[in-house]
Amino acid sequence: MSRNNYRMLETRSDEVIIEIQRVEHESRAHIDIETDDIPAEVRRLEKLGATVVNRLERWVVMLAPTGQRFCVVRVQRPGFPTNANRWN
Repeated sequence: MSRNNYRMLETRSDEVIIEIQRVEHESRAHIDIETDDIPAEVRRLEKLGATVVNRLERWVVMLAPTGQRFCVVRVQRPGFPTNANRWN
């Protein structure tokens, strides 16, 4: 599947979604973290040292202490609840 500046690799619905995307920032890789509670996940990641770069309508762009940008996004796949990691 190809749209604009990214390509999605085909995986089963219960596997990780892998998307190759052209980015404008220095990072060579960009990760999206899928969650059913964006505000809670952002708070968890901030406690681990990440900072918010931009809060958008449907996702939050963050910066890891290592300089990598990543996004916290809403649920993208139907198998999410079954295969999701649970953090306390």
